[in-house]
Amino acid sequence: MGAPTTPATTGTPPRPIPGVPPASRALTRPRRRLVAAAAALVALAAVGAGSLLDLRTPAPKSADAPAGAFSAARAYADVQVIAARSHVAGSPANEQVRAHLEQQLRGLGLETEVQDTVAPEAGQLSGAAGGATLARVRNVVARLPGTDSTGRIFLVAHYDSVQTGPGGNDDAAGTSTILEVARALTTGPRPRNDIVFVLTDAEEACLCGAAAFAASHPLAADGGVVLNLEARGSTGPVIMFETSRNNAKLVDIFGRAAPHPVGTSFAVEIYRALPNDTDFTAFLDQKFVGLNSAYIDGGAIYHTPLDTPAAMDRGSLQQHGDNALGLAREFGRTDLTDLRSGHDATYFPVPGGLVRYPGSLTLPLALLAVALVAALGWLTRRSGLASTGRLAAGFALALVPIVAAPVAAQLLWLAITTIRPGYAELLDPYRPIWYRLAVLALATAILFTWYALTRRRIGPAALAVAGLAWLALLGVLLAVAVPGGAYLTTLPALAGALGGLVALRTRQTGPWPVVAVTAAAAVGVVILLPTVVLLFPALGMGMGGVAALVAVLLGLTALPVVDLLHPQAGGHRGLLALRARRLAVLPAGAAAVAAVVLAGVGLAVDRFDATHPAPTHLMYAMDAGTGQARWLSHESDPQPWTDGYVDGVTDVGDDFPGLGDGELRAGPAQAANLPAPKLEVVADATAGGERTLRLRLTPQRAARLATLHVDTSTATVLRAEVAGRSVPVEPRAGKWGFGLVFHAPPTEGIEVVLVLRPIGGQVALRAMDASDGLDALPGFRTRPPAVGVVGSHSSEMLAVARTYPL
Repeated sequence: MGAPTTPATTGTPPRPIPGVPPASRALTRPRRRLVAAAAALVALAAVGAGSLLDLRTPAPKSADAPAGAFSAARAYADVQVIAARSHVAGSPANEQVRAHLEQQLRGLGLETEVQDTVAPEAGQLSGAAGGATLARVRNVVARLPGTDSTGRIFLVAHYDSVQTGPGGNDDAAGTSTILEVARALTTGPRPRNDIVFVLTDAEEACLCGAAAFAASHPLAADGGVVLNLEARGSTGPVIMFETSRNNAKLVDIFGRAAPHPVGTSFAVEIYRALPNDTDFTAFLDQKFVGLNSAYIDGGAIYHTPLDTPAAMDRGSLQQHGDNALGLAREFGRTDLTDLRSGHDATYFPVPGGLVRYPGSLTLPLALLAVALVAALGWLTRRSGLASTGRLAAGFALALVPIVAAPVAAQLLWLAITTIRPGYAELLDPYRPIWYRLAVLALATAILFTWYALTRRRIGPAALAVAGLAWLALLGVLLAVAVPGGAYLTTLPALAGALGGLVALRTRQTGPWPVVAVTAAAAVGVVILLPTVVLLFPALGMGMGGVAALVAVLLGLTALPVVDLLHPQAGGHRGLLALRARRLAVLPAGAAAVAAVVLAGVGLAVDRFDATHPAPTHLMYAMDAGTGQARWLSHESDPQPWTDGYVDGVTDVGDDFPGLGDGELRAGPAQAANLPAPKLEVVADATAGGERTLRLRLTPQRAARLATLHVDTSTATVLRAEVAGRSVPVEPRAGKWGFGLVFHAPPTEGIEVVLVLRPIGGQVALRAMDASDGLDALPGFRTRPPAVGVVGSHSSEMLAVARTYPL
């Protein structure tokens, strides 16, 4: 039942509302509360559904699609060839994939070549084994000449896979997309600008193929626009998640030319802060401009044997292709001489397109939101709906759900991983939907509980203003620290403040106050709901608290609508007051029960089995000099299968520096009859206190990588060359203070030149090589069907090392 009203009196201070305590005063006072609540919720649900439906992948086109269109069916035929088996860089399987790519591109009449060279890691970053990292790479490069070129567009994907899986999605998706885009482009009129198709090698090892092309290939000499295509899962929308700096013009083209533009400036900010890299990194190092895109859901199969062609969502493949083809055509006719705008854009998806505006507006909009929320607070106080003390108390108490929801989400996941420890080794569960819904229900329960407990004492109006105040304040903080993410809170705060001001001005005029606050909440839904949905696969359940935080912020934008779910508290006494309080906690209780039920359903549904195996990590390392061998694992809480091999914790840095620093689980193993890599002295000369060693490091078996480390207690490394390339000499902590890693070593071996200042009589060097596959080792027991391999670059590694005193 609605509260009694008091007529407005022009020019006189507002009077208290008879029979209604201040704590029950809201921005809206509909007479038919349930009808208003139902209408508002239906409207917000419709807006939310539209926002989420816009994230759906398109239907895959069949093989008989028009020649100028992208067909997922045609591209999938290439996926099946590329990802028939694991094809790590340097392997015979990778040579077969490369031959297929050459055949397909040459068959389209494109100028095609193989760039065969040795290249360092992109950015000379520290390799997994610690030290300078290089690889022999064989990039497949094809060119479609433009008619009047103003620059070049580079479509890039890597064709190698990890050693633990066939790479059906990562990155047969990107590679096959480029083949199909190349076919579509060659069937129509030639573009104005050159289009170069770059299928890189050794991305999984070190980004070395991309580094080689971007730094030294003649076609890359003048830079250009890079469109990198990736996948980190098996399904979901293709997200444009990374750009070069000063991206406004690039983003504008993306918003216009990509048929399914999903991307946010917030994602760009997150990725720039994370220690993750793709081939795109190598191009950025060489001052290219461009866009990086991937689909990322279904992360449980990432880098595992389950990443097969059959696991691929062909709708995601279709979206990859539609966007890549649309962008290639648009950039192909654009003047590429000046694509740097001088600033980054703020952008995010909405139903039907991509909203974008200059980043220079970020801080002014954030400050405007603060001003409008302050005006709303002032008008709320002047209208008699809240006192200064209640507004201040509401602001302080609104921090509770902002902090409590993400903390509770992390604790929930900690409890779930305690029950099911295997999740700790997965990027995401195999079937994460139940856990994601549980986190959202938990955040809802916390917000509703907080609101029910504070509503009577603080008042709905004060709490609504307080929620918007936090959004506005966060908007200013983000505008300063993470500008691309400021829209997440600034725009909902602006909309909420405007809606609240309209609601106050029309408070006595029928449904308009409810319409105003619902429209304001709808802005929050359009902006924040897709963000919540995209954050889960982006960060994984291990960081589900971030999604919970954004969900709470969404709830704060909609507090006036949330208030409609609560009975009017004013004027109730005795049993009526008790009944009102009980009704107020019903939404919170229902959400809490839902969180528990959903988490329970997740545990019941997402069990490990032969189709969804528990991930395990195991390596074998042997010292060929001493004959000592051991099993090693990265698992912090070993699965039962792994536990049969390892027991205690050990640091292998002194014995196997090629495996990197850090403690591993270890257990004794039988020595295998395996040769260590051969280290030969080709030349040895001493002059001026410096000793120059010319060495040849040759694996004696089919090895994926080889490493060489120098004991810096026996000599100081002054300079070093590998295969004729200088490598940085950056001392590392520990016994083996200098190291280098070489991926895809050729059968004839690797030539290494070391210029040393000896400290003692002999120089000690530690050589190691590594292959993949443990099945033939003595003592290895085949994994049961429900036990799988974790997606790791060291899973199933077989390493053999030996020390050579020279």
